[in-house]
Amino acid sequence: MSDDPEPSRNISGGHDGGGAAVEFDRGSAETRAEEVVDRLGELYWQKSYGGQHAFVSLVRTILSQNTSDAASQPAHDRLMDQFDDQVDLAAALADAPTDGIVKAIRSAGLYNQKAAVIQRVAAHVRDEYGGADAFDRYVRTEDAHQVRDTLLQLKGVGPKTADCVLLFAGGRDGVFPVDTHVHRIYRRLGIAPPDADHEEVREVLEARMPPEKCGFGHTASIQFGREYCTARDPACLGGPEACPLYDLCDRVGVDVETGTTVDPADSTASP
Repeated sequence: MSDDPEPSRNISGGHDGGGAAVEFDRGSAETRAEEVVDRLGELYWQKSYGGQHAFVSLVRTILSQNTSDAASQPAHDRLMDQFDDQVDLAAALADAPTDGIVKAIRSAGLYNQKAAVIQRVAAHVRDEYGGADAFDRYVRTEDAHQVRDTLLQLKGVGPKTADCVLLFAGGRDGVFPVDTHVHRIYRRLGIAPPDADHEEVREVLEARMPPEKCGFGHTASIQFGREYCTARDPACLGGPEACPLYDLCDRVGVDVETGTTVDPADSTASP
């Protein structure tokens, strides 16, 4: 895991994150999960997503694995500066000298591993779809479940990466990618079971959230996890006024009296 500090804002959700600003009518939330996201929508941006190029989004998300935006964004920018002027980005990356990719993405951490994944998926996109533009059309137009399954068959592409491509490139409603922050927050809130894995948290959220709120729910939750619901020192330790979701939260794994926190899964463990 990278020691680089997180940026003060979530790049994928803020002004530079793509998508279009929209207004969501709060109405009456039908689930606590929806009420949480409505509250976060008052703190942060409300957006509908889509419009990013699918292959670029895939590469960007691979670079973000196990590192922060502050480290992975410059790596992505250098990689695009070096290769994006080629006739086809996927072909250019597939055929590029590996050490050239490694040099460009070094700041992202795990650079040898990520370079191998990028070249492997680039070769797949070139060979199976004919190039990055055809892959982009596939992601935008085919059935979302089929696209997700296809992405998950690529070695080095996990559920969060596949879901981010569906959200940020495909603009698919009902997709709630689960990263480390989302996984922690919704188990700590008591909305997902304390021992739920990433996929189980995703299933809970997508079942209990209006499809159109999933995208900004994902990005706003990340920002909330950075600013308030951190792993070791959540704001709720400072009392009800310190956290905007205090009244909606079960604080699973958080002991306000002693000021200690454990992973929600460990809160149910036997002594």
